[in-house]
Amino acid sequence: MITISLPDGSKRQFDAPLTVAEVAASIGPGLAKAALAGRVGQSAELKLVDTSHRIEHDMALAIVTEKDRDGLEIIRHSTAHLLAYAVKELFPDAQVTIGPVIENGFYYDFAYKRPFTPEDLVAIEARMGELARLDEPVQREEMERDAAVKFFLGMGEKYKAEIIASIPAGEPIGLYREGKFIDLCRGPHVPRTGRLKHFKLMKVAGAYWRGDQANEQLQRIYGTAWATKEELQQYLTMLEEAEKRDHRRLGRELDLFHMQEEAPGLVFWHPHGWTVWQQVEQYMRAVYRDNGYQEVKGPQILDKSLWEKTGHWDNYRDNMFVTESEKHEYALKPMNCPGHVLIFKSALRSYRELPIRYGEFGQCHRNEPSGALHGIMRVRGFTQDDGHIFCTEDQILDECVAYTALLQKVYRDFGFHDIIYKVATRPDKRVGADVLWDKAEFALMEALRRSDCQFEVSPGDGAFYGPKIEYTLKDAIGRQWQCGTMQVDFNTAERLGGEYVTETSGRAHPVMLHRAIVGSLERFIGILLEQHAGALPAWLAPVQVVISPITGAQADWAETVAKMLQKQGVRVQTDLRNEKISYKIREHSMQKVPYILVVGDKEKAGGAVSVRARGNADLGVMTVEAFSSKIADDIARKA
Repeated sequence: MITISLPDGSKRQFDAPLTVAEVAASIGPGLAKAALAGRVGQSAELKLVDTSHRIEHDMALAIVTEKDRDGLEIIRHSTAHLLAYAVKELFPDAQVTIGPVIENGFYYDFAYKRPFTPEDLVAIEARMGELARLDEPVQREEMERDAAVKFFLGMGEKYKAEIIASIPAGEPIGLYREGKFIDLCRGPHVPRTGRLKHFKLMKVAGAYWRGDQANEQLQRIYGTAWATKEELQQYLTMLEEAEKRDHRRLGRELDLFHMQEEAPGLVFWHPHGWTVWQQVEQYMRAVYRDNGYQEVKGPQILDKSLWEKTGHWDNYRDNMFVTESEKHEYALKPMNCPGHVLIFKSALRSYRELPIRYGEFGQCHRNEPSGALHGIMRVRGFTQDDGHIFCTEDQILDECVAYTALLQKVYRDFGFHDIIYKVATRPDKRVGADVLWDKAEFALMEALRRSDCQFEVSPGDGAFYGPKIEYTLKDAIGRQWQCGTMQVDFNTAERLGGEYVTETSGRAHPVMLHRAIVGSLERFIGILLEQHAGALPAWLAPVQVVISPITGAQADWAETVAKMLQKQGVRVQTDLRNEKISYKIREHSMQKVPYILVVGDKEKAGGAVSVRARGNADLGVMTVEAFSSKIADDIARKA
């Protein structure tokens, strides 16, 4: 007798071993039809298996359907195999390599004698649809390692053979067969190809075998797959909207910034772009000032010995730019933390001074791979709104709770109201004793509980020196951007000799809280541009008001109004060109200027302006004082 424990707490007993699919069928025909896989095991850590998996002992079982997160991953992984199947059907000489699931989809890398074309993608996607409609069973097989190597070499699949040869001897090799196609995989997969209906191939890109530039270049086909037609369409619509909002495109159209080969991964800010930058920086500077932070500035280059003490040289060396002078090695700082410890320890500190909060708009450099660079979102040189709090262990909770409330207010002011909270716990490669990691992880989770924030745990995703809260924004079209962090670090201050005098006149090392709200200013401005589709709110817009006279006869009144608004601190431009007013309005509307003021003879005579708001909204004629009050209110409310 075999007893199966189900997630609802119920148990089912069976006279003989049976498959996951048969258990699902015993529960009901609807579940049997919906089942994609199962989770089996003896504890909370259940293992994903195919529906054909045979259960021979008492255990827990959860049936996985397309409504589960695991179910969607299985659909995407299976669709990657369907892609490889279709490619082999159409291009028999192509060799298949690796095809994992990624966010919102999958990819598969191929070696082929010529580049795949857009027309090839159309043909491959069509063939995928045909193969799916055949509704062929997807069957798992196992083979001994050396036999599997020989098998794939015999098929001309040298890349698969190389992968298998790297697997330790004695481990069974999992293979999946659908129709005439067979592929290496751990699985699980959907039971039949007919379960794969809602997919689309997106693009082809270059990739190196096993990600190593020293290896041969392959072709990577990206695709997306979803459980329903509606979800697929929603995703494709979101991509269309994202294309319109692409910060790189907006940067060109609005003349904000550019990047070029002479400075890879670095930004050339234009006047309008630098104005936006300054608004973000000055806003954050006020946040520092109003919340007990002292602004500091550390050097850009620090001796190798310092990075060895902090652990960065061993754990982060590949991401650092290194230089040499007079036989000494130095590194451009990839983060500001060590410099802040040195400022802290430059004088004898007392427990009465704690917490000490330092803030810095610190410019950092990281040696990001060229293939990872992406506009101003992923760069090699960036500036952080970086802060470090030196405190006692008893002060950690209060500081973390206060920080979360502050971060929420800042995000609201920038137009973000939906925040996702995650606690990233200790990685395998780390420094410090486990007892300190226990304290740090507890402090972060308890701080979020006290802040009434629901959170997820991301096991192993913490920094090597401490766990962290990751604050992720959800933007106007549903995308997620991880920006803010709060990290509890018991190690760095001690490693660099940071101390304070305790109540009993002894010495102790402070706890160091690493925190950033917007993170990289470059990346955050890119997020803002995409969030607002370039139409930044008035308080952030590089030009807040453009004044356009209808003819040259009103130019003097336009200049007078401009000076009145400038005295108020409004960023104003006058457009005195000899162009039709409709042309000027259209041009400034395309530049997404919040307000266009039109002045003609009537407005000049009445000491007024005709106001047009962004979005082609005609607000009518106002006195200059009335408009001045309106825009001042917009700016004050961050509207």
